[in-house]
Amino acid sequence: MRVIAGELRGRRIEVPRKGEIRPTYDRVRESVFSIIGPRIEGARVLDLFAGTGSLGIESLSRGARSATFVERDRDIAGVLVGNIERLDLKSESTVLRLVVARFLSRGRDRAVFDIVFADPPYDSGLAERTLERLGNWDGVGVDSLVIVEHRVGDELPDASGRLRRTRRERYGTIEVEFFEARAARMTSEVDI
Repeated sequence: MRVIAGELRGRRIEVPRKGEIRPTYDRVRESVFSIIGPRIEGARVLDLFAGTGSLGIESLSRGARSATFVERDRDIAGVLVGNIERLDLKSESTVLRLVVARFLSRGRDRAVFDIVFADPPYDSGLAERTLERLGNWDGVGVDSLVIVEHRVGDELPDASGRLRRTRRERYGTIEVEFFEARAARMTSEVDI
């Protein structure tokens, strides 16, 4: 696997030998980054279920300000750290070896992320649960973009909390959904 574009274009990203890892295909990454285009420049990126870190690393290569990677598996996180060190991205990267639900429940550590990638294991139910948590999480600010990858057939709601789906793309058996955060509704009226 290689970085597709940007400063690190063509550089190799190591993939763990564990069979349970499923990195985002190059063509899917290329399409996603074509869609988000200039939003990546200067962005603070959060890569949930990071695995190899390919989404966060690609973001940094294309000009993101920083990337936070959340990966629970010790061995996979070790490969991720190796990728970051080999590509000389330590100063703009943070790797947290945590379960995503725990990371999202502990608060945002004062960072608001401009772009959040979530690529949970397929057939786990985690795509919908993660979207639910992100919909009201204070680490997602107004106009933040949340991108969720899942298997075709796993239905996500059109909206969750402050997040509204703006786009859906299908790549064979993979679906990628884009959600944008809106301001929380302020009202002095009582809903009847």
